[in-house]
Amino acid sequence: MKTLRTPITLLSIAALTLLAACQDKHEPVATAPMPIIQNNQLRYPAGHPQLPLLVSVPAAQAESVNIELPAKLVWNEEKTQRVFPAFTGRVTRISADVGQSVKAGQVLAELASPEFGAAQADTSRAQAEATLAKLALQRQRDLFEAGVVARKDLEQAEAEAARAQAEVARAQARTSLYGGGTSVNQQLGLRSDMAGVVVERNLNPGQEVRTDSAGSPLFVVSDPSTLWVSIDAHEADVLDLRPGARVVLQVPTLPDQKLEAVISAVTDQIDPTTRTIKVRATVANPKRLLKSEMLATVRYERHVGHSVQVPATAVFLRGNQHYVFVQSQPGVFEPRDVKVSYEGAKLVLLGEGLKPGEQVVVQNGLLLARELRIAQDAAHSNEPAKP
Repeated sequence: MKTLRTPITLLSIAALTLLAACQDKHEPVATAPMPIIQNNQLRYPAGHPQLPLLVSVPAAQAESVNIELPAKLVWNEEKTQRVFPAFTGRVTRISADVGQSVKAGQVLAELASPEFGAAQADTSRAQAEATLAKLALQRQRDLFEAGVVARKDLEQAEAEAARAQAEVARAQARTSLYGGGTSVNQQLGLRSDMAGVVVERNLNPGQEVRTDSAGSPLFVVSDPSTLWVSIDAHEADVLDLRPGARVVLQVPTLPDQKLEAVISAVTDQIDPTTRTIKVRATVANPKRLLKSEMLATVRYERHVGHSVQVPATAVFLRGNQHYVFVQSQPGVFEPRDVKVSYEGAKLVLLGEGLKPGEQVVVQNGLLLARELRIAQDAAHSNEPAKP
């Protein structure tokens, strides 16, 4: 059976097809005109959508710049003692703890040490032999005066007595260095040779300690009233950071504290890995607010003469040449070669190529460099070919 299509059905299909075609048709979108290159200047037409993105600021005159360097607080090694065991032994008593103030000569802990007992026994034996040698010398003198022995025998007895006395002095010096007396008790006292504060303790009761173990010191005693500041400086900072120079120390945890450190030493070598120079300063710490291993920042003012200061985001590097983008008038930008005299993380000082007050692009400079390159390529492609 054949289906009959009426004129109304055909007319409806045609109307729907025309409506779909009208919906698929898009309106043309107007594109912004490209900037042009003229006399090495990139010119944007007025109202170009990229102009608000190219933020410019005026270059400023600068006579000096604030330099910031990373630093770390450490113990003053001239007022710090690290106590290691001189003999092997076992900890029997601990009489000092972290944070405790100690005096010079105070016992921090005691060890039961057979090795130290052997040293004490050597001292006692040397004293006994010296006494025996002294008696033998006296007998030889009496016999020599009576004409019984020869002078050679007397001189030999005198030499033996002197040798025994020297051995006593050596043995006593060894034991007295570690606080040993005349008796043999094997008790070795770990003493502090300086007054200060116990800032580190690395032993426990009953612990066995050895002299050949390359570990941490048993005690660290230091005077925290002054600390050292270890500074990582650059080659250009050496002229300013000389011994005696003063710098400002800033600690993040103490933002309201005004601290001043004095440079005390500068190394004569550059770290081959970080390319930095170690500089040491000393800072007073009377209230003991500063702690060892605190991270800090050292700041000082470097005089640079007559320079122009711009943000670091305004300076670019092409090969080995630095350049900036200068906005000579609204919508007109040109690249300008400059000479950098100081390059910091936030600010750059320029010695040549820019005058104070000139507008430099500080945001989206890479976009401007890309547009300049595109405009230059388009200008070269439109040049007539030479015959």
